Amino acid sequence: AMVGASLSGVTFVSVPGMVATSGMGYLQLFMGFIVGQLVIAFVLTPLYYRMQLTSIYEYLSNRFGRQSYHTGAWFFFISKMTGAAVRLMLVCITLQTLVCDPLGVPFWINVAVSSFLVWLYTFRGGVKSLIWADTFKTLCLIVAVVLCIYFIARDMHYSLGTLAQAIGESKYARVFFFDDVNDKQYFWKQFLAGVFTMIATNGLDQDMMQR
Repeated sequence: AMVGASLSGVTFVSVPGMVATSGMGYLQLFMGFIVGQLVIAFVLTPLYYRMQLTSIYEYLSNRFGRQSYHTGAWFFFISKMTGAAVRLMLVCITLQTLVCDPLGVPFWINVAVSSFLVWLYTFRGGVKSLIWADTFKTLCLIVAVVLCIYFIARDMHYSLGTLAQAIGESKYARVFFFDDVNDKQYFWKQFLAGVFTMIATNGLDQDMMQR
């Protein structure tokens, strides 16, 4: 559920574009994500349980006072509303291009129906249904990736072996960058950024830690 919640249409659409411009160096960031998840699982989550926190911003209140609690909560609210609006817009644009335009459905109906469905499973089903929906979304994302690989390989007349060979010979296949410390793709920059990004976005975020 946490993986599904942290991914969105933005991730699904933008990462292939990122690979087109900078290769598979993105995986260095992903390796940092794994370490960040371990920190969340074995350091932060036991701490939250030990302190019996309903909201992670209660920690700010206990440590620094109510003013810091309200400040953190407002930053969370503003960032979530802004991020959700961007993600919803991208998903609606994609649906409009692939589904609604061919069917002659106006954009405003697309947005209204999408927003209603989000409201329905969030507010009518509670946290349990939210977790199940996020888990199902994760499954859909994985299945979609597998199907994309299958259909692209089939249309390019690649078998599994020739597909792996073509990927290995591609200029986009490079994963590790150790040669230039000033390069933004330098391994330790990406790896450490992944660790702290995961901790900040998943371990210190109320929405994610509720899951």
